[in-house]
Amino acid sequence: MLAGLLARCRFPPPSTPVTCGFSGGADSIALVALAAAAGCDATAVHVDHGLRASSASEAARAAELAEALDVAFRVHRVDIPPGPNLEERAREARRAALGPDALLGHTADDRAETTLINLLRGAGASGLAAMGPAPTRPILALRRSETRALCASLGLEPVEDPSNTDRRFVRNRIRHELLPLMSDIADRDVVVLVNRT
Repeated sequence: MLAGLLARCRFPPPSTPVTCGFSGGADSIALVALAAAAGCDATAVHVDHGLRASSASEAARAAELAEALDVAFRVHRVDIPPGPNLEERAREARRAALGPDALLGHTADDRAETTLINLLRGAGASGLAAMGPAPTRPILALRRSETRALCASLGLEPVEDPSNTDRRFVRNRIRHELLPLMSDIADRDVVVLVNRT
């Protein structure tokens, strides 16, 4: 399975040092596992926002997962003050901590969600061409179901971020409500169609 998924990814040449954003979720586990399989010198970097009481235990679990994947690991702790646009400010802090060249575990599902978010915000053509292929998104061709399947095949239990099901966030409503409804209406998987568009 690892070899089959790797053939659809775009990692730098073997021995290249890479920093990988590592929440400990399925997508980031797949990112790190595939980077290592590609022969990259991967370091898994976990950003602890301190936004949940469980954040320290999530960081500890991420460290265990990195050890199981046999890659280097480090934690960055950042402070996010309360206030509006919490999700966006946390994302900006995470990007700053990881650095501009860090590899991220964005998948085809993330790409479709971002396109729909931008559509709902009234974005033009550039916004609708959301999250295109880039050196920092090596697993963009993979589906979220495939990253979960890879974790299962490796015997690794991902960290489940409770904020990923919080319906206060637009992305989660698109993920859990809009995309399933669109797929039901279209009677097919619309993630593929949105990304093709």
